[in-house]
Order: sequence, then C-alpha cells, then structure tokens
Amino acid sequence: MNYGARTVGAVAAFVGVTVRTLHHWDEIGLAGPSERSAAGYRLYTASDVARIQRVLVYRELGVSLEETAKLLAADADEAADSLIDQRDRLRARIRRLERMADALDRLAEARREGVLLPPEEQVEIFGDTWRPSWAAQAREQWGDTAQWAEFAERAADRTAEDWRRIAAGVEALHADLAQAVREGVEPGSRRADALAERHREAMSEYFDCTHSMQVILGRTNVDDPGFRSNYEAIEPGLSVWLRDAIDANARAHGVDPETAAWE
Repeated sequence: MNYGARTVGAVAAFVGVTVRTLHHWDEIGLAGPSERSAAGYRLYTASDVARIQRVLVYRELGVSLEETAKLLAADADEAADSLIDQRDRLRARIRRLERMADALDRLAEARREGVLLPPEEQVEIFGDTWRPSWAAQAREQWGDTAQWAEFAERAADRTAEDWRRIAAGVEALHADLAQAVREGVEPGSRRADALAERHREAMSEYFDCTHSMQVILGRTNVDDPGFRSNYEAIEPGLSVWLRDAIDANARAHGVDPETAAWE
C-alpha cells in the first residue's frame, strides 16, 4: 500500500472541491482513487491527485467534463491540438470580457458625467449657449431616478456623431416651434399636436418620455427660470405656447394634464 495516499476527504480539502464532486468524477470514470486501505477504503495516490488537478485546470478554462476526459486519454499530438483550440477559445472569451469591461467603464462614467465628450466638443455640438456643467446639475437632481439610469445607458454608447444627429434634430425642432409661435398656430391644432409629438420624440432620445412626463417637462419649461429663458431666447412666448401645445396633445392621448405624474 502507498502510505502517502489520501482519503477522499483529504483530497477534497487539498484541491478545493467538495467530496461530492470527487465522488461524481469517480463515478463517471474521469478521476478516481486507484488504491485501497487495509480496511477497504479507497485512497488517492499522488498520480491520482495530479490527474484531478489537471481536471481542475481544464474546468477553469471552461472545458466540459466530456472533453476533459478525451484530453486526458488523448496522445500527445491530439492533446496539443485540443489545448491550442481551447487557448483560442479562451483568448476570444478574454476579448469579449474586455469589451464588456470597457462598456461597464463607459456606463459608470456616463452615470457620473452624462455626456461622454470633452467640454469644448460639447459646446461645438450643442451650441454656444450649452453649459457642460448642466450634466452635473442634472445628475445631482435626477441621479437616483430610472430616467437618469436610462439616459446614462444610452449616453455610454453614443459617439460625437450620434450627438450631432440629436442636436441637429433639436435645432430643427426649435426652428419649427418658433415658426409656429410667430404664425399664431393654435395649441390643439393638428400642426401643434405634430410639433408636440416631435418634442416628445426628441426627449425620448434621452429616456422614454410618456405624454404624462412630457406634461411635467412642459410645466418645468415655464416655471423654471433657466429653462424658460432658454426657450424665450429661441422665440418670445415659446415656453408658454409649448406647454399649452403639450397639454392639448396629452389630452388627445387620454392624459389629463391636471393629474399628470412623472411615471
């Protein structure tokens, strides 16, 4: 008998797996004890333990038990080819994990910063009135909301060209809103409703904006001095007109502006 042989419990503790796992590997013929004690207990020799450690290496690499059994039984050339294949799979997995890690980094940064562009590029894209500090202010006010999380998820994947497309859409919308105010378009008319829907779609670039949420935004554009001044700079009277157009469009979609909530 090999006096250096170990019991299943001792081997399990040594290699860091459960006794149940070792019993399973023994049952399927993958790795088991090759000796017995005088009392009839099955014992693992040093070579048995070495085989188990090879199994653990393959398991760490994501190799199935079936494939592991083939590797352990294969000749040198066949085993080498299989290991090279497993290496290539592992490297591909590493690349995927690195991309996932990069995406998580961008998402975490977007949760903190909002728009992931240098301040000067933000001003170049969004215009001279844009203040990069607004993102930090928005995070302070809405950072714990589902809408900020949704905005961050979208911002994390957006390039400068994506933001240029969005900014161009908003600029075109503002021009059409200003034109409607100058021409005296009535809130509730088909043209006003269409503009209100375009405004909601523009907001939905940042987060899914319901008609009820849009009503709250319309009120904020009037009640908040900063937002109101921005809209009034586009066209005098625009903030109130847009609020009224949003309210009328919301009614047409079954939302009572008087009871609208952020949901």
